[in-house]
Amino acid sequence: MSTTTIDPAEIAKFEAMAAEWWDPEGKFKPLHMLNPCRLDYITGQIAAEFDRDPTADRPFAGLRLLDIGCGGGLLAEPMARLGAEVVGADAAERNIPVARLHAEQSGLAIDYRHTTAEAMVEARESFDVVLNMEVVEHVADPLAYLTACRQLLRPGGLMVTSTINRNAKSFVMAIVGAEYVMRWLPKGTHEWAKFITPDELYELLRQAGLDPVDRKGMVFNPVRWSWSLSSRDLSVNYVTAAIRRPVD
Repeated sequence: MSTTTIDPAEIAKFEAMAAEWWDPEGKFKPLHMLNPCRLDYITGQIAAEFDRDPTADRPFAGLRLLDIGCGGGLLAEPMARLGAEVVGADAAERNIPVARLHAEQSGLAIDYRHTTAEAMVEARESFDVVLNMEVVEHVADPLAYLTACRQLLRPGGLMVTSTINRNAKSFVMAIVGAEYVMRWLPKGTHEWAKFITPDELYELLRQAGLDPVDRKGMVFNPVRWSWSLSSRDLSVNYVTAAIRRPVD
């Protein structure tokens, strides 16, 4: 691969946790808890953009979807069940056999690959939808990475990107709370300085050649012990939708 935005230190963190992807009480417990909220946003955005009925049996049939930074397949599998042709890509090599095995056991045909966004651009891959969830805060060059992801989108395609805001609250919640108090994640999983504010992400998406069209917060309720989408509270976790212009 001639170019890459991967950060070897970040990849090493997730390599070390690869075997635990499908343990809902393991190191990826926060993602298992967050997944219904993420899926709610993703399915709504895809259905709206491609005029699909989300209540249909396989509403995303005919759409080619890339889950970049797929991990163990927590998002790739439900997207495949909804009918999409799914490619799952991850720069952490040890994640791929875990994801493949679980998909096989679940009776799902998902094309998992150990690769990067830049390598897929070089291979001239193209997709209707790119899921870019909790990845951009782990790369070495966010703008170059998002630009590569835009190049993977067909004109009119949709990219959904989630990350963590950078402020005092996110430091307390996402690092002190999640890594030191609740011990949901190993210490050092996140670096606060790499977090990206919603306005910064919108500007990065625009610079990468995308049109941001929506953003929502994903808010944890400690009383109900669940996550929900919010139009107002983007203070910690948040998610955006952006479109590749039909002609660019």
